[in-house]
Amino acid sequence: MARKFKKQHTRRQRDEQLEQDESRLRVRQETKYGIVAIIFVAAAIVSVLSFLQLADVVGEAIDRGLTSLFGWGKYIVPIFFGILAWMFWKKEDRQTKSSNWVGFGMFVLSYSGLFHLMIAKNEAVQAIADGRGGGYIGLALSYPLRSIMGPWATGVLLIGMLLIACLLWFDTSLPELADKGNIFSRFTFRFRRFHNRMQRSWTMRNLEDATESSEDRGIDETTDDQEELADADQMAPGVAQAIAETEERLRSEARVYAQKQQRPLLRKRHAAQPYPLTLLESGGEQPTSGDINVNKEIIKKTLETFGIEVEMGDVSVGPTVTQYTLRPSEGVKLSQITTLVNDLALSLAAHPIRIEAPIPGKSLVGIEVPNESKAIVKLRDILDSSVFKKRESDLTFALGQDVAGNPVVTALDRMPHMLIAGATGSGKSVSINTLLLSLLYSNSPDSLRLILVDPKRVELTPYNNIPHLLTPVITTVEKTINALRWVTGEMDRRFRLLEETGKRNIQGYNSNGVEEQLPYIVVVIDELADLMAVAATEVEAVIIRLAQMARAVGIHLVVATQRPSVDVITGLIKANITSRVAFSVASGMDSRTILDATGAEKLLGRGDMLYINAELSKPRRLQGAFVNDEEIEAVTTYLKSLGKPDYETGVVEKQTSSDLGGGIDGDPSDDELYDEAKDLVVRAGKASASYLQRRLRIGYARAARLLDLLEEHNVIGPGDGAKPREVYLQSLDDESTGTFSPADYSATPDEDNDAEEEPDSINNEDYAEVPDGDVTADTTTEAALAEDGDDDPVEDEDV
Repeated sequence: MARKFKKQHTRRQRDEQLEQDESRLRVRQETKYGIVAIIFVAAAIVSVLSFLQLADVVGEAIDRGLTSLFGWGKYIVPIFFGILAWMFWKKEDRQTKSSNWVGFGMFVLSYSGLFHLMIAKNEAVQAIADGRGGGYIGLALSYPLRSIMGPWATGVLLIGMLLIACLLWFDTSLPELADKGNIFSRFTFRFRRFHNRMQRSWTMRNLEDATESSEDRGIDETTDDQEELADADQMAPGVAQAIAETEERLRSEARVYAQKQQRPLLRKRHAAQPYPLTLLESGGEQPTSGDINVNKEIIKKTLETFGIEVEMGDVSVGPTVTQYTLRPSEGVKLSQITTLVNDLALSLAAHPIRIEAPIPGKSLVGIEVPNESKAIVKLRDILDSSVFKKRESDLTFALGQDVAGNPVVTALDRMPHMLIAGATGSGKSVSINTLLLSLLYSNSPDSLRLILVDPKRVELTPYNNIPHLLTPVITTVEKTINALRWVTGEMDRRFRLLEETGKRNIQGYNSNGVEEQLPYIVVVIDELADLMAVAATEVEAVIIRLAQMARAVGIHLVVATQRPSVDVITGLIKANITSRVAFSVASGMDSRTILDATGAEKLLGRGDMLYINAELSKPRRLQGAFVNDEEIEAVTTYLKSLGKPDYETGVVEKQTSSDLGGGIDGDPSDDELYDEAKDLVVRAGKASASYLQRRLRIGYARAARLLDLLEEHNVIGPGDGAKPREVYLQSLDDESTGTFSPADYSATPDEDNDAEEEPDSINNEDYAEVPDGDVTADTTTEAALAEDGDDDPVEDEDV
């Protein structure tokens, strides 16, 4: 009974307090700061007018007073007032700390002391009356120190005091004094942005001039070559020798090309030359988070209304959201707080809000409230940060900023593969562009090669013809599948090279002092759903194999999709790609598909992301870096001016068994399971990839290759949609005695001669020319057979 009465009494007191607060004159915090800013501006203007003798009696009094107090330092007083007005106007620091005011006082004392230190010691008092030196404040500080330390030591002490005052006043550090976050660069931000744009304009103009001059030189060289050829026609005896030399050179190049197909991609390593950061734009906008103190009070009172006592903690203002931390009292379950997300959103008049309970590494709960105005995180600011400059890997790239505004970078070789998913317009393509520009900044074409897949044909086409590409930007499904097969073959070739040299990974091989090193290969697929819709089985198999094995040989995948469904992001793909980024999605189910956790459905879009990798226990919220089309165009134009790309012609060509390098060459003896597979097929009288998978306990990719070899050596017939393959061999003895042929097996004695010749008109080349994208109908028929309960569905033989 007493407890109930106490609760009612407490509630009555709270209601009375609220009524008293409402009856008072309440002014918004923004209004208060605006009033203070106007007062400081007025004080600065009045001070200047006083120095110019334009304020009559009041001005004379202010001039005499400031001269007596500060001496020569009186002219800095209006600047101080202007700085303070700017700080309040921009609402930079809602929670003014005592250290800020201590720093301000130390600054006034130190600069006044330095001014008075310039006056001779015997004239220190008379200088005040003359308006010289640092006034009474400078005299009070410098005279005692000068008497016991001398002028030089006093000067060093006062300069050190001045620097310490700056650090305290602006709440910064020495490395950050030149960064955009301090007060000095905020005054000069617009000038720096204008200067950067002018530099970028001059760079682009110089590149155009260089391109035009190179074209002119090319025309001159062509004219010279034609003149030389005309002279050569008159030299008949040397023509035959020139032809012979040309033929020998072509034969030599053919031999080199043949050898090149059997060895991994090697390049001579040259030092990377980063493109100038002036090609990128820097940011400067500051986020507006609303009244922090009022929001803290609203959160606390809302939780108290539901009987939850909390202690409010620090507040972190990020580019997109502001995180309010709180510590619940003992006995409060975290679920009691997380279930109040809608009530808190209603009280704060903000939607959506996200509750992180608990914050990893802290015994706190974080409530993330959207800012009133967001700040754009520019890629240049992250590339120019100390975090990126201290990178240990050349595959480090910019992710964005966290909820506290700190830059976040990560290394692709540690991930080692990445999955990006989210709804349309949420920031996936921008994220891919920031990744590519980060990698291009740190790597030369000799250390990094790119394979870019852009089925949408508009996102990655600006990167065409940069020297880092292995092949032009791929836009078709057929070429994409061929490129993935080539990458798989390159992976196997590199593994054989590491085996021969006794090295465990690409870093060990490249650090072994070899002249030609293995470059990193990054494969970027901008839309996975388009590939999965056409050739899901093969694409999934190749991605899984690369994700499982390619890290050691320096091959990395970056896969993006705007359709986060289970038929695109399969369980096997998620299991092998642990580093994932989720942008804004439509539902919690889509968030679970990407991250195995909800939360992405509450993101704000436009680069707001959740990032998770194998090292994080929970998704981490970030605001992705942004680059616009003009910046991409400027960087790619600069890179194109450095040289032409060295394309590998075999990347998008149709890959044969020998090109895959997986131990299955044209000779059946290269696969130890070939004889066993042939024996199983002949004895069973049927051939399918699923049958070989079950009996030999192998994967689908190897079973399909075994079928290709059996077909190539006339053991089985070619695939015909959903129909079973014909087995030409009646027994193993037929092959050894040479008493069989496909024609003999396929035709019956009653058929005419045309029917007997029909199988001979069908050869492997006819089937080799069928594009990979034309097998969708066959796959659909196989799926229908599987649903009917067929134990041995015929697999897609062209895969």
